[in-house]
Amino acid sequence: MWSYIVRRLLQLIPTFFGATLLAFIIIQLAPGDFVTRLELDPTQTRESIASLRREFALDQPWTVQYAKWVSGVLQGKLGLSLSYKADVWKVIWPRILNSMVLVVLSTLLIYLIAIPVGVYSAVRQYSIGDRILTVLAFIGVAIPNFFFALIMLFVAVWLNDTTGTKILPIGGMTSEFVGGVPYLQAPWWQRTLDVLWHALPVVLVLATTGTAGLIRVMRGQMLEVLNQDYIRTARAKGVTERIAIYKHALRNAVIPIVAGIGFLLPALIGGAGLIEVVMAWPGITPMLLDAISAVDLYLVMGFITVTTILLMLGNLLSDLLLAWVDPRIRYN
Repeated sequence: MWSYIVRRLLQLIPTFFGATLLAFIIIQLAPGDFVTRLELDPTQTRESIASLRREFALDQPWTVQYAKWVSGVLQGKLGLSLSYKADVWKVIWPRILNSMVLVVLSTLLIYLIAIPVGVYSAVRQYSIGDRILTVLAFIGVAIPNFFFALIMLFVAVWLNDTTGTKILPIGGMTSEFVGGVPYLQAPWWQRTLDVLWHALPVVLVLATTGTAGLIRVMRGQMLEVLNQDYIRTARAKGVTERIAIYKHALRNAVIPIVAGIGFLLPALIGGAGLIEVVMAWPGITPMLLDAISAVDLYLVMGFITVTTILLMLGNLLSDLLLAWVDPRIRYN
């Protein structure tokens, strides 16, 4: 097992350099650079613009820029953000934490709902409950997240106007005042509850599509496993239906779901996508879009680097979990 892990980690090295090099080239193909827009500013002189290019090494060939960036990454530095004039890691870390609040909560909600509902739907195939859940699952898969986010905002505005009370927040991550005092002066537990309250509608939007899709996957896997010969044999030997379902069938049915756990790590860094933009959540996606618009090369590369590393480690984790869940899989 350990030799397999070492081999996989060594294989990640060329994968990492290949992925980051490709991303660096694609970014370089964009016309202009971070300093180009300053050329249209009449207050900027040619000397100041040239000085900025030298300061950020933008006057060097892209190969030299990539080599300098890689040398910094090997030293644990992701570079200097051109927009914020600060270390990339210090800039992106608070946004990563903000996005992780949404992703962790929505992921927990997805698994807590989808797995038992999928099992219920499979065990009671073609029942009224199964048909209702199937219809709801198809609706959840069909509705785009960004459109559902707009509906959620409309519902929040309608509820607040109808009741005269702020039942649901309308965008943002925190309130200006918590418990009658400014947010930063409130106790930690009140600040935490306020963040969770603001995260509630966003998490519901994020979890809808994932829950609906996972229910269908879980139902299909359970139906396939329940029709296997070893399940019929177990039932013939007098095993109770509960043990046959939850001990024998469920363990094999969750294998594809375990295989997808590897994508959770990059998802923690990838953020909630356009939902963060629609619902004004200060996460990764708004900052990444601003960085792309400003051609902030090293800020974009910082996001790509962290996501690439987590994706590779996530795939390794999935393989190891599969070997733990399925005794037929062995790595030497």
